[in-house]
Amino acid sequence: QLQKDLEEIKELLLKTTRKRLRDVLMTEKYRIELEIKNQPPPKPKDVAEEEKSTLGGYTVKINNYGWDQSDKFIKLYISLKEVHKLPADNVQVNFTERSFDLLVKNLNGKNYTMTFNNLLKPISVEGSSRKIKTDMVLVMCRKKQEEKWDCLTQVEKESKEKEKAAYDTSDPSEGLMNLLKKMYAEGDDEMKRTINKAWVESREKQSKGDTPMDI
Repeated sequence: QLQKDLEEIKELLLKTTRKRLRDVLMTEKYRIELEIKNQPPPKPKDVAEEEKSTLGGYTVKINNYGWDQSDKFIKLYISLKEVHKLPADNVQVNFTERSFDLLVKNLNGKNYTMTFNNLLKPISVEGSSRKIKTDMVLVMCRKKQEEKWDCLTQVEKESKEKEKAAYDTSDPSEGLMNLLKKMYAEGDDEMKRTINKAWVESREKQSKGDTPMDI
């Protein structure tokens, strides 16, 4: 899906002549390329099929968690009732330098997953681990460098920077453009289509001699 989004953005860039809209598209292009680059490599088909065959029930995506950090570790706390009663092998975490995947198999008839891509900074795969506590899984990502992280992911950092830029400018039109870029970068397909439609209408008005909407 990300690859399809990237190809569509590349096509739009070839058609775009407006500098500001090109900036919006380039921002989204960079974000998607970064996300694709930091995705964990696909597992071999036989391994994936074997894992799939061992899963029972249906899979639930984990969205709620807490996190903390020390000088050496990023720590994520995932609450799952009775997870400590499972065999240890049912709680699996796959680490890469900039991501991790958590899979909890067959917990009260359900499977639970959590995926973190584009971690803010590199982690040590060998030094990272998971611990099972009462009603909780603790994922410990070992920092490669002992430094404070402002957030968990690169995308989160970029989002905060764009939001700050959108409201921290002396030029109102520049602030509006920054906000538009943020909306496009974080928007769904419908939002992107709306912005693209506004640009097309602007070009049509300009060709007729009307005052275009400057986006």
